[in-house]
Amino acid sequence: MNSSILEAQLERLNGLWHQTIPIAAQMGIHAVSFDGTTLMTRADLNANRNLHGTMFAGSIYSLATLTGWGRVWLALQEQGLSGEIVLAEGQIRYRKPIAEEPECRCEADRLDLNPLIRGQNARIPLTVTLGSAARFEGVYVVLPSQSER
Repeated sequence: MNSSILEAQLERLNGLWHQTIPIAAQMGIHAVSFDGTTLMTRADLNANRNLHGTMFAGSIYSLATLTGWGRVWLALQEQGLSGEIVLAEGQIRYRKPIAEEPECRCEADRLDLNPLIRGQNARIPLTVTLGSAARFEGVYVVLPSQSER
């Protein structure tokens, strides 16, 4: 996929987050790069600080959750499919405090969205990391669009 298409998709993703999930804009969450496999996101540390001067745990979880959600959304765009993305399961391990601008990474090859084509839910397990500070493991479910059910 060429870089101008990827950049346009990131702009659409950022707009979608900020328009439909107001807290994403307040947290300064934005997708910064996508190479067809790996989605990188960042958040504004100042908007997410806790009383210790590090990133609030709930903000870390939210950033990780949206990064995985964004990776699924990008896969839907790539494959020309639509559906409602929901987080079905999520577990995070906090390993150390984050005291600088957080960078989140979700690396996944082509996601299996074939069940959507058959009108079924697609389950997508993903791992999202914030460097060595946190690791999120989630299962996202994509529900077929009403018109595809």
